[in-house]
Amino acid sequence: MERSYKKQIEIGYTQVNAFGRLKNSQILAILQEAAGEHSALLGADKNALEEKDLFWALIRYHIEIRRLPQAGETITVETWPMPTTRTAYPRATVVYDAAGNELFRGISLWVLMSFATRSMVLPAKSGVVVEGYVRGDELSLPGSLLPKALENCESRLVRFSDLDVNGHMNNCRYMEWVDDLLDADFHAGHCPREMVICYLSESREKETVDITWALEDGETLCVDAHRKEENVSAGHSRVFSAQIRF
Repeated sequence: MERSYKKQIEIGYTQVNAFGRLKNSQILAILQEAAGEHSALLGADKNALEEKDLFWALIRYHIEIRRLPQAGETITVETWPMPTTRTAYPRATVVYDAAGNELFRGISLWVLMSFATRSMVLPAKSGVVVEGYVRGDELSLPGSLLPKALENCESRLVRFSDLDVNGHMNNCRYMEWVDDLLDADFHAGHCPREMVICYLSESREKETVDITWALEDGETLCVDAHRKEENVSAGHSRVFSAQIRF
């Protein structure tokens, strides 16, 4: 079996924003779907993990963008696992246009969680082995984003349509919330160049999340989101943080 996995995708109109460019949330969806499909080929798919009371959870993204494809374009997605760390399973992905030019690339960090306890299970104790390798052109592994005071705040309620098969809010939906912080006039003239996203604890249906944010120097969107304390069902209140450079 090839060490990397490739697939072609035609970008549909539901995947682009009002200006015809691939949505930020769809960048994450493309990376997520490719990772899931390759993991299935490697014997670590959803069904195999459920037998061990486990599921994959995404904790970090680092993405660099050269150009966003438009509806009707056919793109090629290539992904491969990197060597497992003590706590996580890193994965690299590069996406190309029809001419072979790079569109965007990313590094994602995945962990295994227990369905029963909703807590992380270390690779060494999980029984899940994914053979990874370093090709040499990967991005640096995404680091953490420290909490910071940000001047703007708005609240969002987690609804049923936000949830994924693991019963918590999907990572792509968080990015849609982030995109909504800036209006169409801003998005018309700005495309993201780099994104770092950290997922810190899961959000469940009917929880309220306070999103604090600021657009620093007119080009870097900083976001930090917390559950309202009275709605915390598990873990700490901080849910996710993001930094998007335009």
